[in-house]
Amino acid sequence: MEKTVESTKDNNEVNNSQDDTTAEEKKEMTSSDYYWNSYAHFAIHEEMLKDSVRTLSYRKAILENTHLFTGKVVLDVGCGTGILSMFAAQAGAAKVFAVDSSDIIDQAQQIIKDNKLDGVITCFKGMMEKIELPEKVDIIISEWMGYFLLYETMLPTVLDARDKWMKEGGMLFPDKANIYVAAIEDADYKNDKIDYWNNVYGFNFSCIKEIAYKEPLVDTVEGNAVATTPCKILSLDLNTITKEDLTFTTKFEIFGQRNDYVHALIAWFDITFSTCHKPVYFTTSPSSKYTHWKQTVFYLQDTLSICVGDRIHGSLSCKPNGNNPRDLDISISYAFKGKYQDIEKEHHYVLR
Repeated sequence: MEKTVESTKDNNEVNNSQDDTTAEEKKEMTSSDYYWNSYAHFAIHEEMLKDSVRTLSYRKAILENTHLFTGKVVLDVGCGTGILSMFAAQAGAAKVFAVDSSDIIDQAQQIIKDNKLDGVITCFKGMMEKIELPEKVDIIISEWMGYFLLYETMLPTVLDARDKWMKEGGMLFPDKANIYVAAIEDADYKNDKIDYWNNVYGFNFSCIKEIAYKEPLVDTVEGNAVATTPCKILSLDLNTITKEDLTFTTKFEIFGQRNDYVHALIAWFDITFSTCHKPVYFTTSPSSKYTHWKQTVFYLQDTLSICVGDRIHGSLSCKPNGNNPRDLDISISYAFKGKYQDIEKEHHYVLR
């Protein structure tokens, strides 16, 4: 995910801008500072650019819809290396405003110049919420998604940009997103990541096991590990949602597809560019091609013996963490009444 943007500038050009940060503020490195600094490192952008599902979906949505971009003013929120801005320029945009707070914007400006697109694309280094653009825009493009779709909480910045800078009737790329959950068999990995702490070279490390349960794992899940039907738990339309909608409680219901054991719930998301002539879609499902978002795994303390047709139902709540709003507090309560078990539990997780 190519990130957004922090620190106001008095001039449109990055290299002529003035940093408004006070000396006192510079002394105090917050978790937010570390977050933005991490996105200055090229390796993160290399991983994202090489994610072909991600990057080719954006390219397809933009370059196969030049009729939407030709002559238009485009805003790229969290431009990173500037790849989406350059796609927009390639598609015929009259002007592109590329905004990012990380120092990667310096490389983006050079990349844009090296590709002779600096006559179309203007780079801004700063916080999207504070930057003053020269004019309103017809289209906002952004790769704002994080793990579990909402981790790192970049979407509110896109919504602020929508409300302040997008013209009436403007378009968002992408504009639709959904989150899904299912249950998986994962005995070997759970034993390695969780149960390992029961006996570490003969010593009891079980206090760490409790911590391990509370931290969801972001990793690749094989499609054949999924033992239940999926359930859509959240649908977002970026044209209409508010920041308050990103704190939510939702119900889910999934059913066993085979006789197996369930060790965890997993979550993934999909994305749609619905304003395209032919909508462009991609998913981070375990049954689809790898993406750098992988899947998010929530281990359960109990192993469920599930049979075909058995029902797991419950609710999932998600809100920004009180200490660091880029992290997510996620609570899952579930009930399972199967052939061999009758269990009701609640688990609390922090995605960080």
